Amino acid sequence: MTPAWRDLKRSLFSRPTPSDSHAHCSRQLLGLNNKRPPRSVDLHHPCHLPSPFPPFPVILAHLTHGRTYQAVSRSHFSLPAIYHHVFCIHFCQGSSRSPGQLTATYKADTFPQKVNLGVGAYRDDDNKPWVLPVVKKATEILLNDPALDHEYLPITGLPEYTSAAAKLILGADSPAIAEGRVTISGTGANHLGALFLSRFYEWTDNKPQVFVSDPTWINHFAIMRNVQIDPLTYPYYDPKTIGLDFSGLLNSLKTAPVRSVFLLHACAHNPTGVDPTHQQWEEIANVFLEKGHYVFFDSAYQGFASGDLDKDAWAVGSCAASPFLRTGRNKEVFPCCSASFAKNAGLYGERVGALHVVSPTQEEANRVKSQLSVLQRSEISNPPAHGARLIALILNDPTLFDEWKRDIKTMAHRIIAMREELYNILTNELKTPGNWNHITDQIGMFSFTGISPEQSQQLIDKAHIYLTANGRISMAGLNSHNLRYFAESLDKVVRGTL
Repeated sequence: MTPAWRDLKRSLFSRPTPSDSHAHCSRQLLGLNNKRPPRSVDLHHPCHLPSPFPPFPVILAHLTHGRTYQAVSRSHFSLPAIYHHVFCIHFCQGSSRSPGQLTATYKADTFPQKVNLGVGAYRDDDNKPWVLPVVKKATEILLNDPALDHEYLPITGLPEYTSAAAKLILGADSPAIAEGRVTISGTGANHLGALFLSRFYEWTDNKPQVFVSDPTWINHFAIMRNVQIDPLTYPYYDPKTIGLDFSGLLNSLKTAPVRSVFLLHACAHNPTGVDPTHQQWEEIANVFLEKGHYVFFDSAYQGFASGDLDKDAWAVGSCAASPFLRTGRNKEVFPCCSASFAKNAGLYGERVGALHVVSPTQEEANRVKSQLSVLQRSEISNPPAHGARLIALILNDPTLFDEWKRDIKTMAHRIIAMREELYNILTNELKTPGNWNHITDQIGMFSFTGISPEQSQQLIDKAHIYLTANGRISMAGLNSHNLRYFAESLDKVVRGTL
């Protein structure tokens, strides 16, 4: 199979204005000579690896708007000369039913029993934002540190943060980490990962396109389009079962062009709360191996799905740590993963994240790091420090880390308890028409109720319960004070009596 990466000397940008001096500097930086190498030189496609495997370094980039990036290698990407480029971003009118607009309308509502189920942030049982106790402790430690300063971080981020972030998502015993094959860099993981793909991925038929689940986090579409990648959808949610359309998903993987890029939610799928089982993940991985597809994981809810950090990282860690052998051949799925600490640490406004990508050689890891540094410099100039320092303290101090895991369980278990109580009221007390097993089958912060857009609008207009048009609710917005009111209103709208 043809390797899925461009040759190393193709232009970094899609519409370049060549600059000889910049190109020369870039070639010196990357150690490239002036001759254009053939496409096949030194390229290993992830599905055609020699045995034994070469080392697969991982690179992380510490960026700004919400995550850090781990970047990949020449076996998937070309790392070319640098040119100037101008982006043109089109803005359109935002939806009046977006979570932000719902929250604004909710705040202006004077109805005493109003309920906001549109916000994607954790709330305690009194409907208040919850600052994690461990974050308060880490903040105090940080502020009292005599060595604290506000100097610039390295362009690739705070090393003690990014290295710990890699261990969290890939596993502390990850071979890539143990063999020193991981490099790290900063925040804005989804965007930087998409930008890196747009510049270096060898697109099938020269068509930049990424497959995202239907439905998905709505911002995935804007992120891809803003770097000139066309977002296409693959079946994921089955409205008939209010569960996973696994056959549709698998068929899309099999019929998509070879070497396609698929964006997968690592756990606690947003917005449906529906995740594949371990067996289904393995079947998905086998198709990736057969077709040579590339995996882009989005991990925004590690810990929120089950309350267990390791369990929620299973899909990513399994892909990165060891090859899947279901096909009887030594092949490996190479994941790239954007990870966020917004939800599981309650640091929504600090934009702390990471991008993780596996590469075949340390040399390629270094090349990727240098190119991510170039992209990072022009995107954000320098990664933010405060949130990264807090997370670095928590991840690297055993006492704080244990407390953080307890805090995560507190949040996850409260959400699980709300699911169980809602199911009990609807099924056993109110005898609401329909099957409501999906309420407890789904996991994570969000739940797809299965009601129609018209019914969702009725809940807003008549019951002052704010939710998105697709029937998605934030389970974190439910508590012991409003759960029964919501359940009774949902029962009425299903019966047509609201």
